[in-house]
Amino acid sequence: MELNNRSVDIKNITFDQTVDAKGLACPLPIVRTKKAMSELEQGKVLEVQATDRGSTADVKAWATSSGHFYLGTIEDKEVLFHYIRKASGEEALEKKHPHVVSNEQLQAKLNNDDEVILVDVRETAEYVFHHIPRSQSIPLGEMDKHLDKLRREKPIYVICRTGNRSDLAALALTEAGFKQVFNVLPGMNEWNI
Repeated sequence: MELNNRSVDIKNITFDQTVDAKGLACPLPIVRTKKAMSELEQGKVLEVQATDRGSTADVKAWATSSGHFYLGTIEDKEVLFHYIRKASGEEALEKKHPHVVSNEQLQAKLNNDDEVILVDVRETAEYVFHHIPRSQSIPLGEMDKHLDKLRREKPIYVICRTGNRSDLAALALTEAGFKQVFNVLPGMNEWNI
């Protein structure tokens, strides 16, 4: 299965709800998507299955115009799998973790081959579509289950889409006894280095 010239395994994408819009033409895939999204909790990921070729542009435009986050689309056996994350209002949250680095500072460390532990705390579906090489995916809601996988003596850089989930993760790691924890701002939303 191809996505932007990369092979993507659909089994690696986790989501919270599915909308079956296969066989439906515009505007029905969007109508079903709107209804499902209204019932979905903030921050959760919706998978929309469609066969209408125009649904890719429609879903992307609708998600953007409604304030949600279009993550990407995968085609498999004539079915389009669209992924959307419901807006959570996280952009308005105050950042509290005192140790932050910019995207550029993180990139410099990666370029210098500094020993970096980079933890991406976005949902798995977000990670699959766009992530930094050498990062490891540990969604924020699963952080406490994976603390033993992280080395306490090494610097840990935490990243998400906007810096808010990573802020919460950085606070949690610090409270769990990790000494060198850095929140990466502004995060993947502006990562294009």
